This record gives sequence, C-alpha cells and structure tokens, in this order.
Amino acid sequence: MKKRLIGIVCSLLVLSCTGLAQQQVPEGRIEITFWYANKGLLGDAIVQLVDKFNASQNKYWVTATYKGGYATTLADAIAAFRAGQPPDIVQVYEVGTATMMAAISTGAVYPIYKLFEDTGVPFDSSQYIPAIAGYYSLPGGGLAALPFNTSTPVLWYNKDAFQAAGLDPNAPPSTWEELRFVAKKILETHAAEIPFTVSWFPWTMLECLATLHNVPFATLDNGFGGLETELALLQHPLFTHHLEYLLAMYNEGTFVYSGRDSTPDGTFPAGKAAMLIASSALRGRISREATFAWGETFLPFYPEYAPTPYASIIGGAALWVMRSPQASKEKLEGIATFLAFLAQPENVAWYHTYTGYLPVTIPGYELARAQGYYEQNPGADVPIRQLLREPVTPYTRGIRLGDYGAIRNLVYDEIEALLQGQQTVEQTLRNIVEKGNEILRNFESIYK
Repeated sequence: MKKRLIGIVCSLLVLSCTGLAQQQVPEGRIEITFWYANKGLLGDAIVQLVDKFNASQNKYWVTATYKGGYATTLADAIAAFRAGQPPDIVQVYEVGTATMMAAISTGAVYPIYKLFEDTGVPFDSSQYIPAIAGYYSLPGGGLAALPFNTSTPVLWYNKDAFQAAGLDPNAPPSTWEELRFVAKKILETHAAEIPFTVSWFPWTMLECLATLHNVPFATLDNGFGGLETELALLQHPLFTHHLEYLLAMYNEGTFVYSGRDSTPDGTFPAGKAAMLIASSALRGRISREATFAWGETFLPFYPEYAPTPYASIIGGAALWVMRSPQASKEKLEGIATFLAFLAQPENVAWYHTYTGYLPVTIPGYELARAQGYYEQNPGADVPIRQLLREPVTPYTRGIRLGDYGAIRNLVYDEIEALLQGQQTVEQTLRNIVEKGNEILRNFESIYK
C-alpha cells in the first residue's frame, strides 16, 4: 500500500511538471510537435501556454517536448530533418539564426511569413517591436521565425551596497567612467565582495558595445548582407579602448571576471556582486532570491564615441517552423494558428510578466503597462526602452554570423588569455578577427 501511494504521488508530481502538453493526443486532434529548449520556470511557462492553446479549441493538439539546452535542441532538429522526421516547430536561440536562415534555401525551414500567406491564418507582423522583428526578418522584410523569448543586457545594481559605500542608491552609473568610479568606492569600502562583473561576455561586452555606439561588429551590415561577412573589431578604436579600460579595471580589482555565459548570474542575487551586467531575463531569479534592495538600469556607454547611446541587441530565441513532406494542409493551418495564438497580446503580456523576458509585441507591452506591471515593478521597462531607441541603423539591427557559437567560444578563449597576462589587447582583437574569419569562411563554404 505504501509503495502504491508513493507511486501515485510520483505520478502526480510528473503530471504537474509536464501539464497537458505531453499527454496522449486525444482522438480526432491533429498533432503538432514542438521541441523547446528551456527548463525550470521558463520551461513551465511554455507548457502552460501549450496547455492553454490545447484547451482553447478541439481541432489541434500541440505536443511540447523538452530536448535539452539550445545547442542540443538545434543539433537534434537538424539531425531529425535529415532523417525525414523533423519537429513541426523548434525553439532556436539567436546564436543559431544564421544557420536557420541558411537552411531556408535547403528546404528545411518554412519562413513563417510564407506559412501565414499560404494558410490564410490572420497574422500582423507589424505588431512586433522593430528591433526584435528585424533580427528575425529576411532581406525582403518578411518574418522568418516567430520572436518568442527575448532579452537584452542591462545593469543590475545592489542599492544596499551603494548605500554602504556612501553612494546614492537611486543614482546608478550611466557611463563607463561613472561605473568605474562607483566600483572603486565599492572596493575601497568593502561594500561587496565583487564590485562589478558581467555575464555572457561576448554578447554584453563586445556585441552590445558595438550597437550602443552604432559601430560595426562585422562587415556587410553585421552579417545581414551575406555570408561573405568578416569581423570588424580592428576597424574602429572603440573595441581597443574598451578592452584596455576593462583590463585596467581588472588589474585594480574593480572588475572581476566570474566565468563564461550565465555562470556569473548567481553572484548578484547572492549579494556577492554590487553590479552585474547580464540578461534582463534575470529579473525573475533576482526577485525570488535577492534579500537586499536592488535596481535595474541601462547599459553604460562612452559619450566620446556616442553622445547619445543607440539600442542594444537581443538575446533569447525564436520559434522556427520545419518543413516536412508529410505535413497536410490542415496541419500547416494548425501550426499557423498556434503561432498566432502565442502572438495574442494577453499571451505575450502573461509570458513577459511570468518569466521576466521582454514583451515581443507593442500590444503586449501596452497591455502589461495597462495592467500596472511597470508601476509595481520599477525598472522592468528599462530593457524595452533600451531596445526602442531610435534611429535603427544597419549596425544596431543585430548581428547575424554563421557558427556564432564557435565565435563566442573563441572570444572567451582570447579574453581569458588577455586577463591572464598572456597577450596584449591588440593581439587579442587580432586573434579574434583572424580566427573568427576562418570560422565564417568554413560556414560560408557549407551553405553558399
């Protein structure tokens, strides 16, 4: 009897985590397969949206399956297509955008603008925030994928640490000079173990650095103009200036390198770091874990390179539709119906407030504002306002490079060598450009 009760409890726990999304397809429903790459709270949000869609109508059934992290999910989707059994929808991170764009010409990907045209399912692509839609758009302007979980870097700061250092807790730094001044005060007063650190170094310290100052990161409009693009980090003094500035902060102890990707994220809610540049999607975790007063503000910039900062660029992922010869007209209509459902303002606003990711549409943003979310959560609109900065230029639209994950790993290797005293800033940038261009040429040879 005891074992039976344990079994029942375990079954209930599994059901509560998976929701209806992975239950057996009800008789008479057309199944739509959806592979996603988020887990924890973010994965739970996806399951809830899928369950809501499945319960809202009786014609289609979306089966959502967690496939692992972003890189694994992308690799599995490509392998599944080659095997003739692709998922109908797959969540792909922004690093894989160039790969998915290239896959359109191979017949692996069904651009969603074309899907909506072919099925006649109503859809308004103009509702998407331009900085987000532009990143996932084809040269002609049509959306290739549905923007979904989107974030951008911001500066998180510990107000209690500011106060302990004799600083105004309501006056965060806006420039790099101000940030360094604050970091020195934090260090001198021992107000925090780490004055300043960053997550996702390639994204936050080089890619967004370029867009904030309207400087090219790569040729051919940051890769949007073709596969022949090359890295442009040696073509503007901004990159040299910034790495020298960070190196000086590192040597004086005001900047601490805390690891790759999201590894440094936990230093802030744990109270170790007084300032952290990281994804805006960290808000949910900070809200749950931080036991101190904190704030969220815009990324710092260099006024000497841009008197007024431009927009940052996005991270996160989009939903891509895979082509399958077996897909019926009814199934394609179901896929389009599900994507249109996700784009509804109430669903965009709910996902935004539940996860901390940005509202990808203007109606979703306006609904969240009307519901009082930003009044109740000061600073939550900072990343949106940062993305809405104008004008949008070829250098602020985003960065689209082939095998982008490999390039980011290369950046980590070279930055770590710099911080360890193994090479100069000039050599670091030269290595990134030369080795990065080799990666780009290899990608070009595969897809051109």
